[in-house]
Amino acid sequence: MNAEKNFTNHLINETSPYLLQHAHNPVNWYAWCEEALQKAKQEDKPILVSIGYSACHWCHVMEHESFEDVETADLMNNNFINIKIDREERPDLDHIYMDAVQAITGSGGWPLNVFLTPSLKPFYGGTYFPPVPAFNRSSWKQVLHAIVNAYQTKKNELEEQAESLTQYLLSTNNFGTINIEQHHHWDNELLNEIAENLLKTADKEWGGFGSAPKFPQTLSNLYLMRHFHFTGNETALIQAELSLDKMMQGGIYDQIGGGFARYSTDRRWQIPHFEKMLYDNALLIDVYTEAFQITQKKEYADVVNETIQFIKSEMTSAEGGFYSALDADSEGVEGKYYTWSKKEIDDLLGDDSKTFCAAYNVSDDGNWEHTNILWMTESLQTIATKLNLSKNELYSLIHKSKQILLKEGQKRIKPLLDTKIILCWNALMIKSLCKAYAAFGNEEFLNMAKSNIRFIEKNLQGKNGDYNHSWNKNLQNQSAFLDDYAALIQAYILLSEVVSNDQYLIKAKTLTEKVINDFSDEEQVFFYFTSAQQTDVILRKKEIYDAATPSGNAMMAENLHTLSLFFDIPEWKLRTEHLLKALNNFLSKHPVSFGYWMLNLQTLIKGLKEIVIAGKDHLRILKSLLKEYIPNKIVQSSDKENDYWPLLRGKNFSSGTYIYLCEDYSCLNPVENIENFKKQIDQNIFHKKSIAIK
Repeated sequence: MNAEKNFTNHLINETSPYLLQHAHNPVNWYAWCEEALQKAKQEDKPILVSIGYSACHWCHVMEHESFEDVETADLMNNNFINIKIDREERPDLDHIYMDAVQAITGSGGWPLNVFLTPSLKPFYGGTYFPPVPAFNRSSWKQVLHAIVNAYQTKKNELEEQAESLTQYLLSTNNFGTINIEQHHHWDNELLNEIAENLLKTADKEWGGFGSAPKFPQTLSNLYLMRHFHFTGNETALIQAELSLDKMMQGGIYDQIGGGFARYSTDRRWQIPHFEKMLYDNALLIDVYTEAFQITQKKEYADVVNETIQFIKSEMTSAEGGFYSALDADSEGVEGKYYTWSKKEIDDLLGDDSKTFCAAYNVSDDGNWEHTNILWMTESLQTIATKLNLSKNELYSLIHKSKQILLKEGQKRIKPLLDTKIILCWNALMIKSLCKAYAAFGNEEFLNMAKSNIRFIEKNLQGKNGDYNHSWNKNLQNQSAFLDDYAALIQAYILLSEVVSNDQYLIKAKTLTEKVINDFSDEEQVFFYFTSAQQTDVILRKKEIYDAATPSGNAMMAENLHTLSLFFDIPEWKLRTEHLLKALNNFLSKHPVSFGYWMLNLQTLIKGLKEIVIAGKDHLRILKSLLKEYIPNKIVQSSDKENDYWPLLRGKNFSSGTYIYLCEDYSCLNPVENIENFKKQIDQNIFHKKSIAIK
């Protein structure tokens, strides 16, 4: 028996779209709150924590099958304290309990359902459970009855199991002891080894890494492109380009509206899991921007522009914040908003339909579940040749056709929009917008970044200078996590570079000092995910893996290195070296899991170029310089000397405008134009061969 909409639980007072989806379940859901945690202790009941997010397809399925069923809800309400968590609002809890379920079952995912003792320690869990036994899984009711029985008859055993599991989770924070006295010799051979190991896992036909499902793996592609830049290894660039080409031609890319879905369910990038996440699109704007700077391929510029326009039109609030996600489903059907019948396209495009359908593999029978996902199996040039058209002719026809389909598609019922505004993801978007502005000079991109940082400072910053993790119509109570601060620091650094405003650097330094004070581990090397002030978690995790987004520790490694040079703080760079030293054995062996760390190591070995533009014409020269592809750089420009800034000391501000190329504050002779600077930087790319870390 399914519930009607005459039930209301505690989630009705939440702002998270995911939690509000469950506000009328007959399950007596609580959000994670002190009231629910105390109730579990008072009534001596196990806690059922169910974690998901608004764009999660199987979360919706389990809700409809089980959480809307009155009989199932009664079983849950009578025997458990039931807590619903939006993993995007509380990633700290998701990390802890996901690790627990992976330890128990060997796998994880969402929805994540985990059972806790009243002391919040996990003792059993899993992901999706069907309403009846299926897929070699027990039914949800069978699981609930088994937990109730075990809690009543074997409570001591469950508590021992929970304690043992918690101790195991604590042990995963230990990455081995770091011998500060030990010397590490990092050189080009290590960078080559990392590239070779990445290429071993690469799909040489369809791009990407491994087989289905395929995620964009932007950090791995960034590494390969930069590896080509530093070494001239064309194999690395060819593989990165293959990945980017197949993704932008594939169904994972919204060929009409722009923007990327989260991942492809197949090897060929044809069939996406249709939800669109802000962080994926931020990172992909970043990698396609760098790809354009290296190759000057117009198609990459188009992807960047179309994706940013998608973010602007579909995922930007009136106040300038960026929303979190668009659901995969609309009208209860996965992908309905993005797929087309051939008849629809024929009716809309008329004579152009035959060419458009040939380019995008559209057929009467459909290429997926009796409908069509628009995707190209070959390059635009190859398709044009087969159709006896020039590339420009085909490009123009497709561009015109897309505008017609976009206008029609916008009449459809849109997928659910998750209106949470998450600090880390917004900061990642600012960084990518700054890089896109630097490469293309489009003021619209910069204005979006500046509007967003104003939104963050107004709505996510507390009175005491601390930041909160998310905002949705109002400030949420959850303090910011490590990756929020780390990404925000990066955003400030990039903003300072592209607009020549040193106040952004001051803010980055202040936040870095806060992170060091509030998040450092006992050895003053790694950083915890949660602040020392947060008390509602059973342990403080240290996240090191680069997953869908870079880990906070990896971003902080870059921040410390960068800011150490802006402010001449050698101990910050030393901490970066210690972080990399601690993970030295992981980087080359598991490069896909440590993408941002690899970029840090690459920068450390190749050297971080310090570029100073000094003189009254610095802003014009800055804009030209930023178009150049120099991935391992920091830039400071000014029209006057200021001894506060180490990079500006001793520079010539008396006449003309000069560009200085420096490393460790040692500079080449300054030049007065971009052409001469490019000669200097080209000669300098390969000069650093190795580095000894003490």
